[in-house]
Amino acid sequence: MGKEVIYNKLKEIMISEFELNEGSLRPETHLVDDLDLDSMDMVDLILSLNDYIQEKIEPGIFKNARVMQDLVDIIQPYWKQDS
Repeated sequence: MGKEVIYNKLKEIMISEFELNEGSLRPETHLVDDLDLDSMDMVDLILSLNDYIQEKIEPGIFKNARVMQDLVDIIQPYWKQDS
């Protein structure tokens, strides 16, 4: 699945679930420094992605994610082809 599709869905979820401004969500946006996301937010994000991923993602896999693009790269192998 194309990274652009994943990135757009990720943005959509982050806007609706975390009430973030779309303009603040760019591939280089820092998750902690710019968005103030913490580990519980990451768990909530993973749960929000359940309809779009083909298997369970362990929360620990996100520990090295620093920017939005990192999330896209981590999620891509798990993304359902028809999402």
